[in-house]
Order: sequence, then structure tokens, then C-alpha cells
Amino acid sequence: MSEEQIRVMLVDDQELIRTGFRLVLLAEPGIEVVAEASDGESAIAELRGLAQRGGGCDVVLMDVRMPGMNGIDATDRIVAEFPEARVVVLTTFDLDEYATGAIRAGASGFLLKDARPTELVDAIRRVAAGDATMAPSVTRRLLEQIKAGGGPGFAAEEPSGPASSDALSALTERELDVLRLIAEGKNNAEITAELFLSESTVKTHVGRVLAKLQLRDRVHAVIFAKQHGL
Repeated sequence: MSEEQIRVMLVDDQELIRTGFRLVLLAEPGIEVVAEASDGESAIAELRGLAQRGGGCDVVLMDVRMPGMNGIDATDRIVAEFPEARVVVLTTFDLDEYATGAIRAGASGFLLKDARPTELVDAIRRVAAGDATMAPSVTRRLLEQIKAGGGPGFAAEEPSGPASSDALSALTERELDVLRLIAEGKNNAEITAELFLSESTVKTHVGRVLAKLQLRDRVHAVIFAKQHGL
């Protein structure tokens, strides 16, 4: 990520929506809109162009329903080709299939388009910093879905046993504490306060949890924790 600016690309087939987001972000220090696109294919082409010019993109705000390549397929392609870019999926539809589809594709966030501007900006900053963000209603129903039986793309919650023990045994007690708090939806600052640690120490623990469990980000850490009964 750029040390000075969070570089954002807006992807939505409605120009009015992109304009609205751009105006919100223009007023925010430390955030720069570096590209726009009206569909998935154009988004990938823009990212390639940025890379060729020696630039890049830290956060992609991605619409779900677009002509041509939709937001879920585009997210999948972007995560594979541009792993340094984080995708926040935006939609007007508060439906499980979009949330699970976005997460399966590798998105680091999922928000509804009616989110307040402050929520949008906070989501961008959190995702750019390596955190993850999801609309509370989506998070709640997604976790219920995982616990009940999986839903699209997710296995049902696994009972505790050898598989669970083997996966979790790689973590220290403190890392387990951090994983449990991540599963509760707490951010680094909240984990810092809860465990009486420095924020840099918490960041280190979070990074080790993700690395040891081979998880892309905190969203997948939440899913892992719930699947393993934490």
C-alpha cells in the first residue's frame, strides 16, 4: 500500500454512483481515486494499466451487478492477478448469495450501497490496513448460515476432533485468544484493549494467525473460527 495515499478504484456501471463515491472520497485526506471502471473487464484492464505505469491500487470498490463480467467474477480475477489489491464489494441487495459469493472470490469486505459515507470511508481505511469489514446484518446471517449448514461454498460447522485439534494446535494460547476475538468481530484496537497488548503486538499476532492457518484475511479467519467451534 502507498505510504502516503490509499489508492482506490471505483467499479460500477452507473456513472452517478461512481460520481457520488468519488465526491465522498475527494473530501477525505489520505485517500485518492486513481481509476474508475464500468464493468469487471474494464476494471482488470485499468489495474493492468496502473501496474504498467508503475502505479497500483490498494482498494477496489466493486459493484456486484454489472453487464458483462459481474463483480463476483471480477473479484476472483483481481484477487488472483493483483493479490496486493483488496476488494470491497458493494451492492444494493442484502442477500446471502452475494455475501458468500464475494467471500469465496476473495473479497475483504462487503457493504451495502446505503451505508453512510463515514462507514464507507472507515471500510476503505480498515481494508487498506489489512483488516476486513462487512455489513453487520450480512455478518450475522453469514455466521448463522455457516453454523446451520454452510450455504453456498461453505462447509457446515465441523465438530471438534482430530482435524480441528491439528489445525488449532499450530497456534499459541495468545494467538488463540486473538482468533477468538477476531471471530467476535473485534478490530485491532478493540483486541488491544481487551488483551492489554500494544497494537503492534496485536498486528503481529493477527499476521501469525493468518499465516499459520493459511487464511487470506480476517473474514476467512472468522469463518475458520466458527467452523472450528470457537
